[in-house]
Amino acid sequence: MAETEPNQRRLRPAPLLFEPTDASADPEHFFDLESIEDPRELLSRATELTHAFRAATDRAVEFQAVAAAQLADPKRFDRLTAADIAERAEWTEDYAKKMVEFGRGLLRDGTPGQ
Repeated sequence: MAETEPNQRRLRPAPLLFEPTDASADPEHFFDLESIEDPRELLSRATELTHAFRAATDRAVEFQAVAAAQLADPKRFDRLTAADIAERAEWTEDYAKKMVEFGRGLLRDGTPGQ
C-alpha cells in the first residue's frame, strides 16, 4: 500500500500497452518481450514493465481501499460490513477492516489521483 507525502510527485512509469487479443492468447507472448534480441534492450524494457506493474498495483490497492471505506461508511443507508466487503473482494475479514481504515486515511488526506 503506497503512501506518499502530499507534496511528493508521483513518478510516471512506462505506459502499459494493451496487447492484441491474438497475442495475449499465446502464452509465450508478453508485451513483445520475446521478440527483443538485444539483452540490454530486453533488460531495460522488462524493468520498465516491472516498475509500471508495481505502480499500477499500488494505485489499484489505493482505489480498492477508498472503495472499501466508502462502502463501509456508517452514513450510508446501504453500508456494507467488513465481512460483506471481504466476500466481494475475496479478502479475509481482517484484511477488509485494514483496507477500510487505509481508505479512510486516504479519503481524509486526499483521494488517489489528486
